[in-house]
Amino acid sequence: MENIFDAKVAQNYIDRINQLTPETQRKWGSMSVDQMLAHCNVAYETIYEPQRHQKPKPFTALLLKWFVKPGVVSEKAYRQSIPTAPMFVIRSEKNFEDEKKRLIGYIQKTQQLGSEAFDGKPSHSFGKLSAKQWNNMLAKHLNHHLAQFGV
Repeated sequence: MENIFDAKVAQNYIDRINQLTPETQRKWGSMSVDQMLAHCNVAYETIYEPQRHQKPKPFTALLLKWFVKPGVVSEKAYRQSIPTAPMFVIRSEKNFEDEKKRLIGYIQKTQQLGSEAFDGKPSHSFGKLSAKQWNNMLAKHLNHHLAQFGV
C-alpha cells in the first residue's frame, strides 16, 4: 500500500487529481466527477471538520467496527460499485474546481501532519486507528475513485 504520508506519494495523488476535468467520465458507478471529489472530501471532513457529520449511534458504531472496519483499513482494494455509507452519498451537483481544490488541500495537510499525528487518532466511525490503518483507508479510497475516473 502506498504511503499517503510520503511527499512523493501525496504529490502523485495530486497529479492524478489534476488530470481530471469537469468532463471526465466514470468507468463504473453512478457519480459524476464533481460528486466523486465531494465524496472523497467527506473522508477528510470527518478528520478535519468532524462537526459537519453526525457520529454513528453506539450500536451502529459497534457494527461498523466489527463488520466494516476490517475491510476499510486493510490493504485489500475495494471492488467496483460497492455500496457506500449514507453520509458519503452525494446527490447534488458540486462545483468541480472547489471540490478539487479542497481535496488537494486535505491531501497536502494530511501529508504535512505526517503519520505521527494519525497514530492512535480516533476515526469518526471506527474508533482509534493506527497510522497504517489511516494510511490504508485514505490511500485505498483515493486510488479506488481516481481509477474509477481513469486517472
